[in-house]
Amino acid sequence: MHHQRYDYSPIIKRAPLRWPNQARLAVWIISNIEYHEFDGSGVGISPQRTLPDIPNYAWRDYSLRVGVWRFMDMMDRLGLRATVALNAKVCEYCPEVIEEGRRRKWEFMGHGLTNSQLLVGMEPAQEGELIAATVSTIAKASGQTPSGWLCPGLAETPNTPDLLAANGISYVCDWCNDDQPYPMRVKSGRLISVPYTLELNDIGFFLGRGGTPEDFRDAICAQFDVLYDEGAHSGRVMAIALHPFITGVPFRHKRLEEALAYITRRRDVWLTTGGEIADWYYKNYYK
Repeated sequence: MHHQRYDYSPIIKRAPLRWPNQARLAVWIISNIEYHEFDGSGVGISPQRTLPDIPNYAWRDYSLRVGVWRFMDMMDRLGLRATVALNAKVCEYCPEVIEEGRRRKWEFMGHGLTNSQLLVGMEPAQEGELIAATVSTIAKASGQTPSGWLCPGLAETPNTPDLLAANGISYVCDWCNDDQPYPMRVKSGRLISVPYTLELNDIGFFLGRGGTPEDFRDAICAQFDVLYDEGAHSGRVMAIALHPFITGVPFRHKRLEEALAYITRRRDVWLTTGGEIADWYYKNYYK
C-alpha cells in the first residue's frame, strides 16, 4: 500500500534552503545513550546466548560506564554538542549522564523507555502511554522537554507519527530518506522529519558491514565533502549516529575523532543539534 505521510518532492525541484550565516551544511551528531534490560534482548557482538546474556549485556553496558565519558571528553575538545537519543530509564539508573549532558548544553530527544522494548505490535493506547512516559521522564530529569524522537530500532507503528505529535514532539528521525527536513502529515499538531542516517550509523557500519575504524573515518569525510559541495546551492543536513559501546571503544574512537576534527576545521558549516535544525526549518520554511 502507499502511505500518506508526506508528498514526493525531488530535491532538484525545491527552492534553495539557507542555513544560519549562509552555512552550506548543518552537521548534527547523535549519541544514542541507551538502557538495556538485564534479561532483555538487544543488539549483540557475540552469538546469542540464553538469558541472562552476560557477554552481550556487558558489551552494551560499556556505553554507560566508560564510552559516554570518552565521548564527552572528545566533544569538549572539539567544541561540539551532541543530541542524545535517550532511553528514559537512563534517567533513573544513570543520573550522572543526564547531569553531565545538561552541563554541556546537550540536547535530549526521546528514544523510548529502554532499547529492549520496541513499539512494534503495541496498541495505540499502550504506545501513547509509553511515548508520554518517555517525554515526561526526560523532561523531569533534564529540565528540557524533548522536541525530537527516534524510535528504538527506528521501528514505528502506523500510529507513531500521530502519537508523537499529540505528545508535543515536533521532529522525528526514523525516516532516513532525505538530506533536508520536510513536513509530515499527522492528525493533529505538526511534525517534520529531520535527516538521520542508516549509513553513517556505527551499528550498521561495524556490525552489519564489517567496516574498519579507518573505513568509518573515510566514509564520514567523504559524506561531508559531497554534502558540503552540494550545499553551495541549497543547504544540506549531515547526521552522524553513534553508540558509545561501539565508537566509544578506544581503537574505533581514535578514528572517529579524526573524522570529526576534519569537519570542525571547515568554514561555512553549522555544527548544531537536531532541535536547532528543526526550529530553523519551522521558523523559515514550514507551511
